[in-house]
Amino acid sequence: MRVSRLMLITLRDVPSEADIISHQLLIRGGFIKRLTGGIYAYMPLLWKVLKKITLIVEEELSKKGCLQTLLPQLQPSEIWEKSGRWKSYTEGEGIMFSLKDRQGKELGLGPTHEEVITQIISQTIHSYKQLPINLFQIQTKFRDEIRPRFGLMRSREFIMKDAYSFHANENDLQSTYTEMRNAYQNIFTKCGLDFVCVEADSGAIGGAASQEFMVTAESGEDLILISADGKYGANQEKAISIIEEGKLLDSNKPSIIKTPNQKTIDELCNHNNFHPSQIIKVLTYLASCENNKKYPVLVSIRGDQEINDIKLSNEIAHKLKQNVLDIRIISNEDIKKQGITNIPFGFIGPDLSDNLLSKAKVWEKKFIRIADNSVKDLKSFICGNNLKDEHKIFYNWSLINTEQFICDIRKAKPGDRCVHDKKQKLQECRGIEIGHIFQLGTKYSKSLNATFTNDKGIEEHFWMGCYGIGISRLAQAAVEQNHDDSGIVWPVSIAPFEVIIIIANIKNTEQSSLAEDIYQKLIENRIDALLDDRDERAGLKFKDADLIGIPWRIVSGREASSGLVELHNRKAKTTELLDLNSVFKKLSKEFNTEKV
Repeated sequence: MRVSRLMLITLRDVPSEADIISHQLLIRGGFIKRLTGGIYAYMPLLWKVLKKITLIVEEELSKKGCLQTLLPQLQPSEIWEKSGRWKSYTEGEGIMFSLKDRQGKELGLGPTHEEVITQIISQTIHSYKQLPINLFQIQTKFRDEIRPRFGLMRSREFIMKDAYSFHANENDLQSTYTEMRNAYQNIFTKCGLDFVCVEADSGAIGGAASQEFMVTAESGEDLILISADGKYGANQEKAISIIEEGKLLDSNKPSIIKTPNQKTIDELCNHNNFHPSQIIKVLTYLASCENNKKYPVLVSIRGDQEINDIKLSNEIAHKLKQNVLDIRIISNEDIKKQGITNIPFGFIGPDLSDNLLSKAKVWEKKFIRIADNSVKDLKSFICGNNLKDEHKIFYNWSLINTEQFICDIRKAKPGDRCVHDKKQKLQECRGIEIGHIFQLGTKYSKSLNATFTNDKGIEEHFWMGCYGIGISRLAQAAVEQNHDDSGIVWPVSIAPFEVIIIIANIKNTEQSSLAEDIYQKLIENRIDALLDDRDERAGLKFKDADLIGIPWRIVSGREASSGLVELHNRKAKTTELLDLNSVFKKLSKEFNTEKV
């Protein structure tokens, strides 16, 4: 390809709408063009990158026996209603674009395809002899992001690879899950990325187990906690750790103390010389569920710890045996709307009476009581007395005498001890999610009644796995991880071009002729080369080459008359003056080919 025909339009100034460096560089380099918030055109340079990523993905999945397909983007609401996800995906802050056709039928633009593929397999596969099956597709997905940002990182239209596997039993699912994890590691390694695989929350997809693949980058939206040896890693939403022992409160006669205007843990500790780990902090949440009911939740946790809202939501869903659409802290405005006026925020204890909810207009009239593991073994503690300006001291759980659902809802932190090795402490880094794999189990096959006949002639529900890669997100994540002050530094395997040839002075016939010969030889030998044949200053060409990040640069300049060119390595920032044979020999070694 010649730059004169590439429609290359670069920007020198940083675009105002781009917050992170990868977004800035993709716009400045002419890789993407914004149409409106969260919607971008993939320009020719980026499309070449996406095609190279796609090829790597297709090759690796084909090795695992996966079959490629293409599923409908328009999906009928009925199958989503069967799985119980239609309301959560389309109402409130749901992420599905929904519409009605001319017959009035409700449809959604697919953000994911679990329901679609489950129904298709249910209608197609009937015997255990036809299993296992693993199908994948690469296509555009749609999500109505509340706050689209960071370019392709959180967009409303994006390219994704999703795969779905179907099995006769759990062991077979786990075997394929492991194979897919290995395939993902191969894919991201071939894409030239530094990545980590971490335990993750299954979120709206659901399932028994899941892992995320993260590109490590300072601008990453996800906080990752990993052990020093790398043997344990988890997204903070999922991470578990060993809590440090707190400062024990002496046992003494239980009593009530006055604590005027001491609503927060810090205020309580500063006025009374308490330690936060001696206090049980109680917070009130409201859980909105798929049955259209709203449940007040009373949550107890040690005063020096924080609640993980994802873990809490999952535990509420587990206890109620239904999906939780939303959880949030109850506010004064909330209780006024319900006709409740006597919840003493800042002084609540784990034994707050259900009678306070008797006047609630919409809420359920009984608290779900959940306590974190951090408080279950406290023999003596401080907590609210359920009256304004009062706390209890030297109390224990037998005196509280309310049934608590004990579980892990604590937010793991850097510095906590690792559950797999108590000697190691968790470290933090930030990451960009580029892949996610799930063991779905029978969640979708049961809700859509998708069954097969087993070897004993009995109908069973399929065991399922789900495996996603954000193709367009991966491209930008690669930029976020591979750049310098001058621009992008693409990994060779996914670079839009492997080599760029620059003619320093287009009007010099020797330079032009030599560059043309080099270009033709590279093309003949299947090296993806770009020839900058523009009648522009050499300095501008060098800046553009650095900005768009082509891994190797050949400059036909003043030494062209001697048959010498400059060979520049974009990543190593090294430049050598070489004859053509030496250049071709070096590139042959780099691209692992003997053809050049």
